[in-house]
Amino acid sequence: MPEDPRPFPLRDFLGFDIERGEGRATATLTLDDRHRNPFGLAHGAVAFTLMDTAMGAAVVSVLPEGAQCATIEVHTRFHAGARDGGLRAEAIVTTPGRRITSTSRRRRSTTPGGWWPAPPAASPCSAPPADRQPAAEDGTGSP
Repeated sequence: MPEDPRPFPLRDFLGFDIERGEGRATATLTLDDRHRNPFGLAHGAVAFTLMDTAMGAAVVSVLPEGAQCATIEVHTRFHAGARDGGLRAEAIVTTPGRRITSTSRRRRSTTPGGWWPAPPAASPCSAPPADRQPAAEDGTGSP
């Protein structure tokens, strides 16, 4: 999938990359001083931002053109802090829906520690304008 041409100042500020595919996405960054809390560890908000961005990119990849989404619920736990290396968040659409789409995600420090599974999250989806709605196979107008 081509790079999203829309401006994304937070991505630019934090310096992360996003890779998208059909129903999946990965966000990665290399840790530096702007990502650290006062203890020298990656701030939890940076890891959360990567997870949220990967989830949103995965959801958008399965929506009709012009549709939008926003995260409505996320549960996460941090089991260890990352000091050096990088962070990576992967998201996969598990339950696409007309109004709410669920994703599964996992995050990782690229330093020793491995993957930490994360509970599912949900994103509401707003429909594109009526002229962009996909036609239903049964002729009812509802996909």
